[in-house]
Amino acid sequence: MKKIIVNPDACIGCGACVSIDPEHFEFNDEGLSYATNNENLESSDLASAISSCPTGAISIEEVNSENEDNKEEECNYENEDNKEECNCENCECSDCHCKEEE
Repeated sequence: MKKIIVNPDACIGCGACVSIDPEHFEFNDEGLSYATNNENLESSDLASAISSCPTGAISIEEVNSENEDNKEEECNYENEDNKEECNCENCECSDCHCKEEE
């Protein structure tokens, strides 16, 4: 299965991907982009958004579906600093420690 990956360490929050392809990208609370869905990966808007990223933070990668099946649907980790759920998708954000607690 292919999946859109936005590297949060490389994203600078310029908004190019969000303005070019709002079907696939939105801003998170930190002002960085994240992928909202993994459908229609052949769209020209998605290709334009990926090529327009000034830092190359966006890619489409093949993910192991076996590993995807073993991940939680939602992240239930509470950030100790602000006591809010990090709301990452499938426990992949850099602030999430769900995997360490398993």
